[in-house]
Amino acid sequence: MCDPAFAPLGATTPTARPTRGHEPHDGADTPASLAAAPPQLAVPNHLLGSRRRRLWELPSQALCPVIGACLPLAVLRKRIGKALGGEALVQDYELHCGAIHECRQRGRIAELLHRELDHRYALAVRQASRLKTTLQLRDWWREAAAGAEVAGGLWATLSHPRCDGLLQDEVLQDIHMLQHQVGSSHRADLQRIQALAHENGVLASELGRAQQRSTQLIAERDRRIEDLLAQQMRHRAELVLRDSRLAALQTELDTLHATQPALRQALVRERQLLESQTRIHQLEQALQRLRRELRQAQQEAARPADPPPAEPAQAQPEPALPAAPVPLEDRSVLCVGGRAATVPVYRRLIEARGARFLHHDGGEEHAVTQLDATLAAADLVICQTGCISHDAYWRVKEHCKRHGKRCVFVDQPSRSGLVRALSQLAGPAGPEGGAISPSITAAPP
Repeated sequence: MCDPAFAPLGATTPTARPTRGHEPHDGADTPASLAAAPPQLAVPNHLLGSRRRRLWELPSQALCPVIGACLPLAVLRKRIGKALGGEALVQDYELHCGAIHECRQRGRIAELLHRELDHRYALAVRQASRLKTTLQLRDWWREAAAGAEVAGGLWATLSHPRCDGLLQDEVLQDIHMLQHQVGSSHRADLQRIQALAHENGVLASELGRAQQRSTQLIAERDRRIEDLLAQQMRHRAELVLRDSRLAALQTELDTLHATQPALRQALVRERQLLESQTRIHQLEQALQRLRRELRQAQQEAARPADPPPAEPAQAQPEPALPAAPVPLEDRSVLCVGGRAATVPVYRRLIEARGARFLHHDGGEEHAVTQLDATLAAADLVICQTGCISHDAYWRVKEHCKRHGKRCVFVDQPSRSGLVRALSQLAGPAGPEGGAISPSITAAPP
């Protein structure tokens, strides 16, 4: 028979059987009831049997701690539901009291719970089975009560054949106090769990923020890596393009060297020619200086110490007619050389006299090869020898001599020098009609 509280879902409730004597409704006696129970005398070990006691053979005051401490509520509900063939529609306390009530006598539920206890605590039962005396069993229980396997030690001790009344009372008293300690420690654990839960929430929020920052940093690092990889690819492409261009230029240079073997010799000859022109220019300067010194020496030697006596007057030759002046109006005057700051001044001076102004810097910025075309377009030439190259100097000199153009050479570039040069150009030409004005004083440095 089962208690009405164990009626399965949808099953009819059987009639209650008559009670037999006083049975506690919760199956748990208080320590006062244990003290009021009649004392059980210790039985000698040789009078006790060797068979372990069954669950229904334990005293009623032992069933409450055994079922409550040794069987978890989930396991107890599952086993009773299996025995009833359904689900026990009771609360935990009613389930506990009903199980104690059913285990006071042998029945289906008592046998099922007995097998569950033996299976669950088989190791403790085997260890306790090696104990042959009550004293050994008491020592073993005390060690088990001080350890972590209290439930296994409780079941193995109470069901042991050497557990007499005194040891049974000691075990029940110990387990009763342990339950109080467990209750107080459980409340302390709950407080600690609440504190830990609060701390865990704070740490979880901080961890979330840290993970968010870490995610942002990782994303930024990934973007930076992608930018660097893209930059590396661009640089690699530029490097490959540069190498390709260098290879193409090297190939073209090798081709030029192969197709024009005399190019290097021509460059050497051109360099030698420039050096020869420089040397010739220096020698011409020295020659002009020597000629001036010679003329001065001849003039000093031909000068008489005393004036000679007057001779009879002779017929004076008729003076030569002066040559016609060279007009500047509508003429193209080329100024070769000169500083960039003085070019506007030269332009104003030349255009003020009605002439057209042409200019070439003598090879500083303008190409020397353009000088020939500029010389061909000019009617008159002013060459400032102090700020042009040797090549430009010789080009001007050869061109003017070859084409018979009037040319005036000025040593230092200045406004006054240009005015004197314009005066010479506007003056009469030389008696020989030559192209080079006698105002040549020095070649370019």
